[in-house]
Amino acid sequence: MEHFALGHWLLVLAYLTSVVGCALGLACAVQARYAADPRHRVRWLVLAAISIGGVGIWLMHFVAMLGFSTPGMPVRYDIFRTVLSAILSVTAVFAGLVVVGGRAKFGWWRLALGGVITGLAVNVMHYTGMSALRVKGDFGYNGGLVALSVVIAVVAATAALWFAVFLDSLPLRLLAGFVMGAAVTGMHYTGMAAVRMTMDMNAPDPAGAEVFSFLFPVFVLAAIAMAVPLCAVLMAPAVSPKATETEPAEGDVVVV
Repeated sequence: MEHFALGHWLLVLAYLTSVVGCALGLACAVQARYAADPRHRVRWLVLAAISIGGVGIWLMHFVAMLGFSTPGMPVRYDIFRTVLSAILSVTAVFAGLVVVGGRAKFGWWRLALGGVITGLAVNVMHYTGMSALRVKGDFGYNGGLVALSVVIAVVAATAALWFAVFLDSLPLRLLAGFVMGAAVTGMHYTGMAAVRMTMDMNAPDPAGAEVFSFLFPVFVLAAIAMAVPLCAVLMAPAVSPKATETEPAEGDVVVV
């Protein structure tokens, strides 16, 4: 099997795709922390989850998978599991952001828990997406590299959330997008390095769709999905911690 059949430039494209989605999503998460209305807070978190989970994680995965091939043999994808991986990714990221980004005041345990959930969201998406892979043969994983991929995603995602949440500097928030993009990309290629395949030339061609057949419409949908949070962030008023002095106490309910 090959991971860079189209060239190593695909790694750069996949990384930049992840950075854009993660940076925009983290910007939405910052807006959520300072939103006075709980309904607005939830809307910002939904936009953040779509940006990070849908573009920064899910789309990045399949951009990178453009370079995956088994020379001389077809590679196909089960559409249902592919769509399921996108839903799981967005849902899991939303859960993590509710924990870490749902209010302006929170403890370190919120950051740790949010980082774990968000990092695991990267892994959930990757391995669910890989379960959609169909080849002429079987494949499994090296357990040690799978564990390493989990650690990479959780640690880097936690660091990215720390940058975005605790620092008010725009350059450092942008840096958070690059850090989280590194988490997603690093986890992906570590997970791919864990793959162990046993090919069978006599097996029938696998059923399913080619990655090129569904990735173009996905790019169009992603562009539309990115336009909404981007416009919302650009038009949103500047946020300030001073504007949140009336935030609920630690024991209050955050999202209703």
